[in-house]
Amino acid sequence: MDVDALLDDRGTHIVVCCGSGGVGKTTTAAALALRAAERGRRTVVLTIDPARRLAQSLGLRELDNQPRRVHVANLPSGGELNAMMLDMRRTFDDMVLAHASDGRAEQILANPFYQTISTSFSGTQEYMAMEKLGQLAATGQWDLIVVDTPPSRSALDFLDAPQRLGAVLDGRLIRMLSAPARAGGRSIRRLVGAGFGLFARAVSTIVGGQMLADASAFVQAFDTMFGGFRERARQTYELLRSPGTAFLVIAAPEPDALREASYFVERLAAEQMPLAGLVVNRTHPVLAPLPAPRALAAAEALERKGEAPLAAAVLRLHADRVAVADREKRMLARFTRAHPSVAVVGVPALPTDVHDLDGLREIARRMAGE
Repeated sequence: MDVDALLDDRGTHIVVCCGSGGVGKTTTAAALALRAAERGRRTVVLTIDPARRLAQSLGLRELDNQPRRVHVANLPSGGELNAMMLDMRRTFDDMVLAHASDGRAEQILANPFYQTISTSFSGTQEYMAMEKLGQLAATGQWDLIVVDTPPSRSALDFLDAPQRLGAVLDGRLIRMLSAPARAGGRSIRRLVGAGFGLFARAVSTIVGGQMLADASAFVQAFDTMFGGFRERARQTYELLRSPGTAFLVIAAPEPDALREASYFVERLAAEQMPLAGLVVNRTHPVLAPLPAPRALAAAEALERKGEAPLAAAVLRLHADRVAVADREKRMLARFTRAHPSVAVVGVPALPTDVHDLDGLREIARRMAGE
């Protein structure tokens, strides 16, 4: 895969880094954004990582819900790097304020049920990441937006979140909770007495009467936003499928990560979303053309003679490295046999963790094959 060609393509406006947790998505996203800025593009990187590693790597004390300029020396004309970290609650609040009337917005923001779902409801983080992506894209301020997707148990969560959250908020339970408002002001007690009494008693027993009342009040206030909510989910989904978006699947040379990557590649193909390729982080290429058996034989010979203990140790380390590299090649070969059309780039592991711009720059250089 030609990473520089992808970043230099002015038709590419969004790069989405996705994959299972712990494979280096955040570092990859930051390195790509830095590389793009140093090649003359006005770039912003959106991270979902709560560990704040990105801020530290970029030399910032912290990131927040708005893009912040990152000082990078000697950028070419037009080059600019900005970074931000998703604040899920703040993004949800901004969405409510933008799309609800003043009175309705205040009701929604103050509602305890809303305060719960805006921070802990399944799919909210993934949906708000896409909401923020849509907001950034709508400004037209950036040549390139690089997205670090949320950590999740399944790569599918990221693609499904807008539809799943929209379906829940517009589903049967929500319609039942909003029924009093649609019934001309009759109380929920009178309405459920006509046929939903068992349902109401069951739900009240499980979640409590106050929670049920809060949920009903939230839905009645939120009801006018349902259409806009679904429409934004649809627009975001279409943005992800557009020719200006490129997905990079990030993996490590480990069985679980590559299985997840394979699954995600298949899902992207099924959804007709543009896949640029697979980035395999922390690979261990062999640095010398010496077969492992010969290295071990030479080490054993030196040890028998009691000579050059350091050389013997290096030869054994080399043999171990060859074994690791062979294992990684076999695992990657299984992936490429299953997906022969997917471009792949390996990124050799660094000897230390990435904690500054120089480290990100080195990761980018390795992705570009330099």
